Amino acid sequence: MAANNRRMSGKKGAQVGSGGQRRRGLEGKGPTPPAEMRKGHAKQRAAQAKARRAQGRPQQRRGGGRSASELVVGRNPVVEALRGGVPASTLYVQQFIDNDERVREALQLAAERGGINLMEAPRPELDRMTNGLNHQGLVLQVPPYEYAHPEDLVAGAHDEGEDPLIVALDGVTDPRNLGAVVRSVSAFGGHGVVVPERRAAGMTAGAWKTSAGTAARTPVARATNLTRALEAYKKAGITVVGLAADGDAEIGELDALEGPVVIVVGSEGKGLSRLVGETCDFRVRIPMPGGAESLNAGVAAGIVLYEAARRRA
Repeated sequence: MAANNRRMSGKKGAQVGSGGQRRRGLEGKGPTPPAEMRKGHAKQRAAQAKARRAQGRPQQRRGGGRSASELVVGRNPVVEALRGGVPASTLYVQQFIDNDERVREALQLAAERGGINLMEAPRPELDRMTNGLNHQGLVLQVPPYEYAHPEDLVAGAHDEGEDPLIVALDGVTDPRNLGAVVRSVSAFGGHGVVVPERRAAGMTAGAWKTSAGTAARTPVARATNLTRALEAYKKAGITVVGLAADGDAEIGELDALEGPVVIVVGSEGKGLSRLVGETCDFRVRIPMPGGAESLNAGVAAGIVLYEAARRRA
């Protein structure tokens, strides 16, 4: 009899005492949540980007990554970094240091800014930290930079009700050029800068200093693969414009600057790489009646951003 019960328990279909579970399974799950609460929805991404900007600093969304911490070494570099608003977590001061004007100014700037730890350390410890560099008794630790994701820049523009205006750098290795581009993007109402993860300048202390403080409010995104990031922008309806000395048209003739656009700037020597150049929708040139062969990335980006801002005004 027990064996017979086991055979009957394996049969399909409703069983006595199911309590109407099948009927309840057909009932609805309630009203659809608003777009801002649906995972992956564009409005949710925009709301998240707005919340991050409200905190006063761009944050990574998914995979932008972080840079390594950095040390600024020497009295003049430390004072200049503090004057330029470079983020800092700790100022190391050598024990029994000669207290000259630069040391006093560094201590004063660190105290006025707040949030910077002051640590006294013996000379051998500072020698070890800096791998024997001539630190002159002052070492400033710069915390890792939090990169945004390339899609964050688009979400931020849409959140502000504007067409994206983004600059992507291809093969630019000088941090000062990156800082200058960040400054121009901020000045002309752009929404951020994209840099490749490898073989490219990052947000170092030098880049922060050249940006003249604008890096605190202008996000820099890092792309694992710049070509794929540009292709994703194109799929999102954004025109990709590359600057090239042999471009088909002059920058003033390009109506695409009035809409959503990514401006790609290459290195001063090599220009755009082959794959990035082939990905661009347009390749344009900046007219230079003076006969110069090329412009550095900061100057070139500033000229195009001005033209875009003029058209959008």
